[in-house]
Amino acid sequence: MIRLTFMYNLPAGADEDEFLNWRLNEHHQANVSMPGVVNTGFARITDCWPKGSMPDYRFQTIVEWPDREAFEAGFYDEGVQAELNENLKRLGDYSFILSEVLIGSGT
Repeated sequence: MIRLTFMYNLPAGADEDEFLNWRLNEHHQANVSMPGVVNTGFARITDCWPKGSMPDYRFQTIVEWPDREAFEAGFYDEGVQAELNENLKRLGDYSFILSEVLIGSGT
């Protein structure tokens, strides 16, 4: 399984409630309907370890595909990339991590 983990912050002055309304509805549906996606999730980061340290990011999205071929066909799709580039304009700093899941409770 291929997992894309995307961690990010909103820019200074952004309306978090407005962002969440968009992210939990319209944008979630876009992620679910991306070609080949088998799982996606969104989270608000509330804490980190070690205790007392501050998280670098406020939000996290994960998107999973069954294999590298499905990931590349779905994520690198021209339309998906165009939409992603527009959506990134809503955000402050961010980081993408791509990983190959070798074992998990569902694998």
